[in-house]
Amino acid sequence: MNTLVRSKILDLRTLIVLLAMIVTVMTLANGFHASYQVQREQLIKQALVTNHAYALKIAAATNNFIYAAHQQLAVSATLIANNFDDQKLMAAEAERLRIQTNSFNAVAIINHEGLALAGSPLKDNITGRKLLTSGVKETLEAKAPLVSTPYTSTLGNLITLISYPMFDKSGEYLGYVGGAIYLNAASILNDLLGVHFHEDGSYIYVVDKNRQLIYHPDPKRLGTNPLGDIVSHTALTTSSGTLQANNSLGIEMLAGFATIESANWAVVAQRPVNATLSELDGLMIKVLFRMLPLALFTFLIIWIVADYISRPLRQLADVAQNLDSPTARTDLSNIPSWYFESSKLRLAMLSGLGLLSSQISQLKKDADTDPLTGAFNRRSLQMFMEKLEQERVPFSVLAMDIDHFKKVNDTFGHAGGDKALIALTQIIRQVCREQDIVARTGGEEFVLILPNTTADMALLISERLRERVANMYIEPIGSMTISIGVATCTEHVKSTAEVLKSADQALYNAKSLGRNRCEMFDSL
Repeated sequence: MNTLVRSKILDLRTLIVLLAMIVTVMTLANGFHASYQVQREQLIKQALVTNHAYALKIAAATNNFIYAAHQQLAVSATLIANNFDDQKLMAAEAERLRIQTNSFNAVAIINHEGLALAGSPLKDNITGRKLLTSGVKETLEAKAPLVSTPYTSTLGNLITLISYPMFDKSGEYLGYVGGAIYLNAASILNDLLGVHFHEDGSYIYVVDKNRQLIYHPDPKRLGTNPLGDIVSHTALTTSSGTLQANNSLGIEMLAGFATIESANWAVVAQRPVNATLSELDGLMIKVLFRMLPLALFTFLIIWIVADYISRPLRQLADVAQNLDSPTARTDLSNIPSWYFESSKLRLAMLSGLGLLSSQISQLKKDADTDPLTGAFNRRSLQMFMEKLEQERVPFSVLAMDIDHFKKVNDTFGHAGGDKALIALTQIIRQVCREQDIVARTGGEEFVLILPNTTADMALLISERLRERVANMYIEPIGSMTISIGVATCTEHVKSTAEVLKSADQALYNAKSLGRNRCEMFDSL
């Protein structure tokens, strides 16, 4: 009963532990959330700053390279302009420019009409050809040091052209000396942009003024326009900065960007937000595991304290559920009620326990037993039978009454009849077991319930009982006999009432056959 009640109603110890656990968990959760948010913001900010610094560094290095390339081309342009008719000089200078610093994939000397006067490497054989590519046209129109808009050359290479103009002594434009850098092949510019020391998911890319990708870790994307990429658009309209936005593939990025002013390009260094925060997730998990032992130890202390506080009240509650127990007063006295509330409750329970116990015992006895014989009454019998039916316990029933009981009453009066009833009850109790139930259901009618007893065993017990009664002497009545009907609960029986009815039928048969006998109901 105690277990059933506790399963439905939380006790004080559980409430204290639950409250402490809820407060602790909420505190830890709030702390974790706040810590996570702060760390998240710091990591994002740090990543943005790092990427911005890296983009500035790459932009500065690229600007320096372009400046140095223009310086190289300027020296050659001056030399060639002063010796414009020297074809061998042009060819030698073109070859020298290409191989001396390895800055260019190819070098060409173009006159003001777009005619190639010399070129390197010689295998490309552009000398004497008129070049009409967009890069050549752009450079001829500029008549100034220039980094051309990337374009596809006559040989099918995606290139950008770094050029320096040539003028004669009178200032007439002669053409330009240009170094081509291949964007889709090995080149010094690719080496410069591709030097990336981070292995954390970050990468860089470069776009020209038309938002065309001229450098990207994925070569297949070179020459394409990253539609929907807010970062590249912002980078071309703002000199430098940071931005948290989705890239063209829909991945949220932390980007830092800077402008390569000498070429009107923008370099973007970025890293996925997920990659940035993955370190934080791992860190928070480590923190959680480090805190678990302390949290478990805290919960253990809370449990011990809660148990210590709630124990007196729990013990008082247990005793309160069994106040009719003969040891209730002793149990109450032994409860260590060490704080005010539990002490007062114990004193109140002790003061009322005597009266309550006596009243409960008397009421229970009056409600459940026959006042004359002390056997259970019909009400108690019914409750016991219902319990057996609910628990599906097999049982046998002995229905009995005293033969010619009316004659006993007529001869010796009701006092003599009462003695006979009391004596029969005592004999029945001597024969039955502790778990068996003896009930008086009428004037001289008794029922004996035998749980977990087979038909053969029940019949044996009934014969033993009948013989003891027959051999019993009662002053002043003398001897008397009883008739017994036996019925056993089987799988064919639908209810306990049916078993009792069958036992009554067997009792009727015993009386019809001459009394002082036991009969088994054989149709169950």
